[in-house]
Amino acid sequence: MTLANKIIDSAFESDEAFQNTLLKVIKDDLDLTIVEFSEKSGIPVSTLYKILSGNREPNLKTLRQIVKTVVGLTTFGTEDFIGVIAARHVLDNINETTRKVHGKTITIREYSATSIEDAIIVAVQAEREGAKALVCAPIVSSTVEKIIRIPVTTIMPKKSLVEAIEIAVQKIGGRY
Repeated sequence: MTLANKIIDSAFESDEAFQNTLLKVIKDDLDLTIVEFSEKSGIPVSTLYKILSGNREPNLKTLRQIVKTVVGLTTFGTEDFIGVIAARHVLDNINETTRKVHGKTITIREYSATSIEDAIIVAVQAEREGAKALVCAPIVSSTVEKIIRIPVTTIMPKKSLVEAIEIAVQKIGGRY
């Protein structure tokens, strides 16, 4: 059941159910404050506080705006995705093709690259295919950012870096 449907169902159930569900959706599912939700929805903060405290029932226009905002905040279009550019052995460790982030289900599409040139080519390809953002290694992210128009996030592999150092020490026989 979508968050918007939860809100609508609770509105038919009771005022208290609506207040509790709306508060939970805003704070827990969307990870927003009431003020942030107010800014995104265009509903005055005072109105939201009155609704949540039970001092006011939402009119139909306000209820529609709440639902429309929740739908907008939780819908990451079916064709929208985040591209991940990495070596095949790194991509093989990704277990999820979708991930829930701040109440949105985001599709992850993998792009294998074995060289900087490959990474640049697949970055352009990902953008052309409709990627909303890219995630890639630090060695290529600064170059890719100059070429494409979508946001680029850099992988900062602290844990894997430490593990790689430990493996290197093992390979040299602990002579370090």
